[in-house]
Amino acid sequence: MLVIGALGVVYGDIGTSPIYAFREALHASSGGGTVTREDVFGVLSLIVCALTTVVTVKYVVFVLRADNRGEGGILSLMALARGSYPKRSGLILALGICGASLFFGDALITPAISVLSAVEGLEVATPAFDPYVVPITLVILLVLFSVQRLGTGKVASVFGPVTAAWFLALGVAGLMHIADDPSVLLAINPYHAIIYLWHQPEVAFLTVGAVFLAVTGGEALYADLGHFGRKPIVLAWLAIVFPCLLLNYFGQGAFVLAHGGQPQNPFFQMMPSWALLPMVLLATAATVIASQAVISGAFSLARQASQLNILPRFDILHTSETQEGQIYLPRINLLMGLGVMLLVVGFGASSELASAYGISVSGNMLVTTVLLSVVTLLRWRWTIAAALAVLLIFGTIDIGFFAANVAKLVEGGWVSLVVAFVAGLLMITWLRGTRVLLDKTRKNKVPFDALAERLARNPPQIVPGTAVFLTADRGSTPTALLHSLKHYKVLHERNVVLSVLTAEQPHVPPSERVRMEPINQLFMRVTVTFGYMERPNIPMALALCRKQGWKFDIMNTSFFVSRRSLRPSADVGMAVWQDRLFIALARTAADATEYFQIPTGRVVEIGTQITI
Repeated sequence: MLVIGALGVVYGDIGTSPIYAFREALHASSGGGTVTREDVFGVLSLIVCALTTVVTVKYVVFVLRADNRGEGGILSLMALARGSYPKRSGLILALGICGASLFFGDALITPAISVLSAVEGLEVATPAFDPYVVPITLVILLVLFSVQRLGTGKVASVFGPVTAAWFLALGVAGLMHIADDPSVLLAINPYHAIIYLWHQPEVAFLTVGAVFLAVTGGEALYADLGHFGRKPIVLAWLAIVFPCLLLNYFGQGAFVLAHGGQPQNPFFQMMPSWALLPMVLLATAATVIASQAVISGAFSLARQASQLNILPRFDILHTSETQEGQIYLPRINLLMGLGVMLLVVGFGASSELASAYGISVSGNMLVTTVLLSVVTLLRWRWTIAAALAVLLIFGTIDIGFFAANVAKLVEGGWVSLVVAFVAGLLMITWLRGTRVLLDKTRKNKVPFDALAERLARNPPQIVPGTAVFLTADRGSTPTALLHSLKHYKVLHERNVVLSVLTAEQPHVPPSERVRMEPINQLFMRVTVTFGYMERPNIPMALALCRKQGWKFDIMNTSFFVSRRSLRPSADVGMAVWQDRLFIALARTAADATEYFQIPTGRVVEIGTQITI
């Protein structure tokens, strides 16, 4: 069952690549003219080499072993590398931000090119559908993004079987046409790839960029590691996905050779007339599933980034009572939906979108290789020679693919880079802004230990109950506590200074969730730690304090939260434009009360104004 589930979630993206990858590689090789036998053999051999080295060897053999307590993804790998190399944590954080930004660029293009390429199969059935391809694609995408709020639980039950049927159809269709020219099987020899690159250097670069489309989606093997585990993902790839993809690509190659090297859309053209419309419908379903997997991945990545304080807090809606990972982020969904539909309208054809595809994925894979080399050297304790070998072999391949895709920058590749740049700018601004804000507030704060000692000697009026003051700076007195003393001139009989930390691991066991530190009879410092894949819940965490002697009662507890009003300044911290961007991000952040799941009736908010 896990293997079938992995087919729907993990392999949906790479499974739809045969619709357009071979076609685009042939067009790049021949310049849109007649395709020669050398072109077909060279492209097929390059695709086999790419699938074998990038997916089978790099991801299946190496990357999938670099799990962060069972979780995968670029930010999980970043957290693993930072823990292994704390001296260069800033550099590793920059790499993680770069990889995450590139993923967001990929997440916009994947639904657009996948669904659009599938609907274009209607043009093969009859040219009368030509004017309706883009409108039909937009309707499908609109429905897809509209139903995200309902959750993927009910739909996910059919993801696996539909994708399994899709891969079976890929394999059967390819196998039927290999008989058209069985000699294409000789292209499994990498010799043909080398000869092709050597004899046609003038088009080889563009062809390699198009061949990379065959491995886009390979990064999902690692991103979805936490959902299924390594064994089902590896088994699904070796037993089902890899063989079916190879059969289909070889079948397309044989079909092209048998028809004079002229076919414009071999994937759909090689289908029997009776199977064309069902295949278009199945392809559309498969591309919707692939798009759903990417959208869900973007939600998970945004939540991880928020937990690691790389992005502001988001409103997160959990769409399943039984599966914690099923979440819906309204703001991310809206931005992605608008961006994807703008791409469909702007480019109008999957061939045009193919030029925009690849840069972000190849960049993400390159970052993965660099972080993997850090993990192999410092965490797995490999020798320097072995770690360098991994970096050089896979890094050279990734740089080659990245450079080949950069060649398509003017043709549309700039789109994914613009999206990645905007995402990266937001992350960097949020990181810088929070540090400037922390430094600014720290200058005006009173050391907490000194104040606690003074209040213990000369306490003000004491009132019954417990007060919990949330703060990000454990060493300074919370602003809410200072203002409470200033205006109310009273102190609760029990006062807790609470800090929430995010560990660089996906989940934190209950035994490590809460750390209590008594200060004196009036004050106590409590630190609550959550994993970056967990949803923070402060009341549930504080309930664990009962085992450590604190009889926590939510009905006798008041939570004091500072609400900051930020004002930009040219003289403090960042440039004014970045100040304003940070303030805008801060205003869109989810309310702390909801984010930490504190009952609203137990919260007291105290406002302050800060110039940054």
